[in-house]
Amino acid sequence: MAANANEQSQEALILSFLSESGSDYTSGEALSNKLGLSRTAVWKHVEALRAKGYRIEAVSARGYRLVAVPDRLTSLEVGPLLDTHDLGRTIHHHEALPSTNEKAFRLAQDGAEHGEVVVAEQQTAGKGRRGRTWVSPPGLNLYFSAVLRPDLPPQRAPELTLVAAVALAESLRDAGVEAAIKWPNDVHIDGLKVAGILTELSAEPERVHFVIVGVGVNLNSQAEHFPEALRATATSLSLALGQPVHRARFAAALWTRLEAWLDLYLDTGFDAVRARWKALSSTLGQDVLVRTDRQELRGRAEDIDPSGALLVRTAEGSLERVLAGDVEQLRPRR
Repeated sequence: MAANANEQSQEALILSFLSESGSDYTSGEALSNKLGLSRTAVWKHVEALRAKGYRIEAVSARGYRLVAVPDRLTSLEVGPLLDTHDLGRTIHHHEALPSTNEKAFRLAQDGAEHGEVVVAEQQTAGKGRRGRTWVSPPGLNLYFSAVLRPDLPPQRAPELTLVAAVALAESLRDAGVEAAIKWPNDVHIDGLKVAGILTELSAEPERVHFVIVGVGVNLNSQAEHFPEALRATATSLSLALGQPVHRARFAAALWTRLEAWLDLYLDTGFDAVRARWKALSSTLGQDVLVRTDRQELRGRAEDIDPSGALLVRTAEGSLERVLAGDVEQLRPRR
């Protein structure tokens, strides 16, 4: 494991040096001197990078030049783009997993640290809310789960879902679309679902051991990648923009923004998150039908309370507090 980590580090450094050189060539001698490696060792690392999909041009007497980077989500692609202190600094990348949340949960049980992230190019049994599945075709989108170890009592852990929703909606807006949050944890573009969040935790009565925040974002899916039953209700960032999305760049931007919101939340509490969530919400002000495990509830979604629960005013005038459920927005906001 240590040898593999060292190889990854050396490859990352080579990529960094080549990226800094832009269209210029970097000599093998210069790379050798910078890394403290033999020219043969540098060549072996370059060949390993080529095998991973990096296009590196080599010209005798001139050196190496980075021509193209593969569309992947390993630390080699995402790491240089990150501006975080913890989140994403350790990436557990997998070609395929049943579920990134399940893998992250096991890693957390084994001692994974705050900020470690599990990323999969494909999920074969992606998990959604309330036992649903998240459709996760290979090599198109972003599927990840972050291990968080916040100093929080268990009753406040659901607030982290809203923290993640704010960061996700803002990241999508930064990418050029008018994303909005549908309570509690779906993000939509023009009323179509583009992303979802699933949080799971391990806790004692008085203390959170860890929280897993899982996120699925449809970045490059096209209509044919969605099951027929979802084509009328789902979209992707690429479909909304009319062009492909650079997955590593989006992942780095999202993790950077998510960490900034987490830091603010843990330092100052939920008020700032709640205010921003409300500003980004597509649910508040709408007539809604809420389906819970116990009942169906109709009314106007008025607010979220200081813990993130949805407050619905019924036709009879009562204000109902909804902790969990599915919300159907019955008509556009007035």
